[in-house]
Amino acid sequence: KVYLEDYAALILGLLELYQTDFNNSWFTAACELTDEMIEKFNDPQSGFFDTPHDQELLLFRPKDFQDNATPSGNSLACEALLKLAAFTGREHYRDLAEKAGTSASSLAVRYPLGFGRWLSALEFASQPVKQVAILGDRSGESFQSFIRIARDSYRPHAVVAASTYPPSDSGPMLLYDRPLINGGSTAYVCESFVCKQPTSDLDVFQKQLNTQE
Repeated sequence: KVYLEDYAALILGLLELYQTDFNNSWFTAACELTDEMIEKFNDPQSGFFDTPHDQELLLFRPKDFQDNATPSGNSLACEALLKLAAFTGREHYRDLAEKAGTSASSLAVRYPLGFGRWLSALEFASQPVKQVAILGDRSGESFQSFIRIARDSYRPHAVVAASTYPPSDSGPMLLYDRPLINGGSTAYVCESFVCKQPTSDLDVFQKQLNTQE
């Protein structure tokens, strides 16, 4: 038997793996599992059921919003959808996440100790997300320096995608249509897919990352 929390936690894990080594297979698996999660668990009214639609018949399908000793499936699913929306630009993912978040937000404010992961997901939804795209020669020192700068601080409101140029069709949409500057490694810092001036300068990239809009 599998439950919503199994899908959502695995999707988040795959997205973290992708941002560790930028292997597109992790990202592709996360997207496939997300679409499967939506198909199996989505409640058209709001949020997600804890059990899939094709599991044995129950008198009612449970839908738990409260985080306990472990996060609820709904809070994990909301966070996963928000992060995937930042990578892919698919508004459907964000719409589903916001719909679920609306159902939980009033309870989370009243009983914060029971909604820890929800508060994290809701904060992510409420803040501008920095979308970082790095392209170039992955074996080159400049490319690796961009990666190191992207990782040099805790950035809870950022997602990072990186690839050799040109990027594969199986990678995040965030990497598409990002030409290189003079053929060298180039970084883009974006919000809602609207990007600052691309740069091949490490100092400029650092400043763009640290600038609050």
